[in-house]
Amino acid sequence: MTGILDPVTVATFPSPLLALPGAVAAEGRDAGIAQHYGDPHGEQRRLADAVGWIDRSNRDVLIVPGTDRLSWLHSLTSQHLAELADGRGTEALVLSPHGHVEHHLLVAETGGVTWLDVEPGTGPDLLTFLDSMRFLLRVDPSDVSEHWAVLSLVGPDTPDVLTALGVRAPAAYDVAPLAGGWVRRMPWPGAAAADVLVPRSELAEFAERLARAGATPAGIWAFEALRVEARRPRLRNESDHRTIPHEVGWLESAVHLNKGCYRGQETVARVHNLGRPPRRLVLLHLDGSLESLPATGAAVTLDGRQVGFVTTAVRHYELGPVALALVKRNTADDAVLHVGDVAAAIDA
Repeated sequence: MTGILDPVTVATFPSPLLALPGAVAAEGRDAGIAQHYGDPHGEQRRLADAVGWIDRSNRDVLIVPGTDRLSWLHSLTSQHLAELADGRGTEALVLSPHGHVEHHLLVAETGGVTWLDVEPGTGPDLLTFLDSMRFLLRVDPSDVSEHWAVLSLVGPDTPDVLTALGVRAPAAYDVAPLAGGWVRRMPWPGAAAADVLVPRSELAEFAERLARAGATPAGIWAFEALRVEARRPRLRNESDHRTIPHEVGWLESAVHLNKGCYRGQETVARVHNLGRPPRRLVLLHLDGSLESLPATGAAVTLDGRQVGFVTTAVRHYELGPVALALVKRNTADDAVLHVGDVAAAIDA
C-alpha cells in the first residue's frame, strides 16, 4: 500500500461565483471554485440543518446523443443502462479489464440525451475511451464542459428550494428539466440533495435565483466534510490504480450485479461471491490536538506497520478532525492506529 494516487491534470473554467463576497478559491483538483465563503463550519451547519448550494462547476460534463446510446453505455459500464427511463439518473463505473475503477460517472437521461458528469480533469480521458469504442454505432459523445456547469443543493430544505424553482423531482436519481438544463435528486451527501445543471454563462444569475429561494452559498470544504461523514468515495481520492468497487462502497450505488458481460465483470462477480475484497474504506476519528490535517496518501499504521492510507481528511463541524482511509480488510475495528504521530480510531 503506497498510498500514492494517480495524478490528474485539471483543466478548469474559473467560476464567476468566485466574485461573491467572502469567496476563498480552492486549490489543486478543485481549483476554479470556492473553498469556502468565509465561514467553513457555519456553511457545514447550514448544509446539515437547512440548505445551501455548492459551486461544483469544475466537474467535467459530457453528452451522449444517438439512438444506440443506452445499449452502448450499458455494454461499457458496470450499470444497467439499457432500459434507463427518460427522467431518471444513476451512477456507473468504467472498469479496467482486471476490474479496477477507471471512471465514476453520474448519469442523467433526459430529452433523448444521456448526460455524464465526472470528476474534474477526467472528462478528456473518458471521452477518448468512449470515442475508441464507437465503432459503427449511432452515438456521438462530446465534452460540453465549456458550456454547462453543475451546482449542488444540500440540506433537509432542498425540496423547498426545488419547489420554489418550479421543479418536482421527489425520489433519488429522478431527473427533471429546468431552464434548458436539469435537476437530479441525489441520496447523498446529506439528508436531502440535488445536482443542478445550468448553462455556464448563467451561473451568477442562477445563484441569485437560489438565494431568493432560500439557499445560501457553501464552499467545497463543506460539501467534502458531509461527503466524508457519509463515507461516500470520490474518484482519485478514495481510489488508486488497484481499487475495485467492493472496497469503497460503489458496489451498492454504481454496479448492477445481474447484468450481462462488461469489461471487468469477472473480477466484480468473483470478489462479490467470495466476499473478500483486499481493502475496505473506513472513517477514522483523528486526535483533535493535531494542527494540520494529514495529506491524501498519508500512511495509516498499526504497531509501526502500514495497513492503509488516508484518502480525504476534513475538519467536521461536529465530529472534529476525521478522515476516510483505505485499510487492509483484516484491520480490526478496535485497532489502535496512527497517521504519522497522530492517534486514529475506526468509526465502526
